[in-house]
Amino acid sequence: MANLKDKCKSNVPGKFYVDKSCIDCDLCRDIAPDFFARDDDGHSKVIKQPVSDTEIDQCIEAMDSCPVGAIGDDGE
Repeated sequence: MANLKDKCKSNVPGKFYVDKSCIDCDLCRDIAPDFFARDDDGHSKVIKQPVSDTEIDQCIEAMDSCPVGAIGDDGE
């Protein structure tokens, strides 16, 4: 489970975020490419927060699919 205290600084502000446990597997970027991208530190980051139900569902699918649980949905 993602830890808000370990949130990567490159995430845009909002509910969804990626923390430092990311292993850069690319899965979230495959599932929701409009919302996740690779940062300069070799992790994924949230580049845009979802708004619509469909967008939120994409981010939830990415979060649920993350093999190390590096995506959280309790951000600010």
